Amino acid sequence: MEPLTRPDEGRGWHQCFTRVDDGMFGGSRMPSVECYAWVIQFIRHNWRGLLSHLESLAWPDPHSVQVLVRDEDDDCFGLWMIYDGKLVEVSLPRTEREPFSASVTGVLSRTDRRA
Repeated sequence: MEPLTRPDEGRGWHQCFTRVDDGMFGGSRMPSVECYAWVIQFIRHNWRGLLSHLESLAWPDPHSVQVLVRDEDDDCFGLWMIYDGKLVEVSLPRTEREPFSASVTGVLSRTDRRA
């Protein structure tokens, strides 16, 4: 993750990841579990290329990589995981992703919120 914590003009996006304090995940209840969380915030839809960049990295354990994405028009976070070397969105119950040209991934809606 270290290269993703520094600006890089070669990327299509320029924000940097910040590590979430691991005290939120560790502690006396789960002392043997290592969990690392990193966050990044984008303004508007300027994160094109992020998912392809993340899937191109040499992850030590790609099966453990989970990416949560919530675009400004989404009702909730979408879950993306690496399958066969590609980041793929995992279907979540009661959600539906619809194409939207102004969005990087489309709009994720909760189907149980509709009237």
